Amino acid sequence: MQNDFLLYGANGYTGRLIARYAKQYNLRPLLAGRSAAALQSLASETGFEYRVIDLNDKDGLQHTLKPFAVVVHAAGPFDVTAVAMVEACLATNTHYLDINGDTNVFETIKQYNQSAISNNTMLLPGAGFDVVPTDCTAALLKQHLPDATSLELAFVTTGGGLSHGTAKTMINNLGSGGARRKDGKIIRVPLGEHGFNIKIEGNDYFVMSIPWGDVSTAHFTTGIPDIETFTGVPINAYRLLKMQGAFNWLLRKEFVKNRLRAALAKRPAGPDDATRSKARALIWGRVTNNKGESRTVASAGPEGYTLTAHSTLLMVKKVLSGNLKAGYQTPATAYGHAFVLEVPGFRRGEVY
Repeated sequence: MQNDFLLYGANGYTGRLIARYAKQYNLRPLLAGRSAAALQSLASETGFEYRVIDLNDKDGLQHTLKPFAVVVHAAGPFDVTAVAMVEACLATNTHYLDINGDTNVFETIKQYNQSAISNNTMLLPGAGFDVVPTDCTAALLKQHLPDATSLELAFVTTGGGLSHGTAKTMINNLGSGGARRKDGKIIRVPLGEHGFNIKIEGNDYFVMSIPWGDVSTAHFTTGIPDIETFTGVPINAYRLLKMQGAFNWLLRKEFVKNRLRAALAKRPAGPDDATRSKARALIWGRVTNNKGESRTVASAGPEGYTLTAHSTLLMVKKVLSGNLKAGYQTPATAYGHAFVLEVPGFRRGEVY
């Protein structure tokens, strides 16, 4: 039976989830990655074929990609893996989707824009929870306030958890501080530099600033020069994190990170189905112009990993039908601000 797309990193937590959801979309991925045992187990569970490939095997990777119109790259950490896959896609004219959320990786992939345009290939990182709902929110708000000069985006997860891949990326970035965009440029700032309360569905949530991927992607989508991103945290945790700057030198030490990685390895790979089914993701955004006028919108949907599986597979279907744009794209530049509303269970409030 013919395979529809290549799913690289299928053996990871999110990759496995995408593979499991693929049948709902009548899609058959070729499962790929480095771990033969994990891939074989997933293949037995799903009935899909699998292939063991190492990203360092340039010829083998290109040979595997060549028959496919699109790859979903789900193997992190993306600062290590993304470039090899992007370059292989450009060599084989394979459209690229990934589930990255790292600002630096978005900026790196964006540098391949002209090559992708020349090859009539789409490069669309951030096809999952990072950054579909926030990117679509940014595009919607820009439409409602075209002269906006600042953008704030926040997300709050209730009742969810982290996969090993996400947690490993967070550990790798310990001690790096935060980032935001000022006057069109990305600048380094302390983690949790700002914090405030937002209201979603009548409830108040405290959020603090973090270096979310929209610091890169929302600027590409909207052109808004000042962008800051936030996530929900308990106020006591925020007060503790405000002191992180004094310990960044220690958090950057490999022995500290190795201890955390060892502890992580003993934990479950990610939230189980029951946890995911009860969890929710809340999204909030606000734009402001130089006159002090503002527009705000809040939304709610399934938790991040579930949303990622749906949004990624929705994009695969679009690419396979020929619905794509060559070059570097974000979710909203490729598919518009309403794309996120195609995700089952996602609801958006009114802009006010």
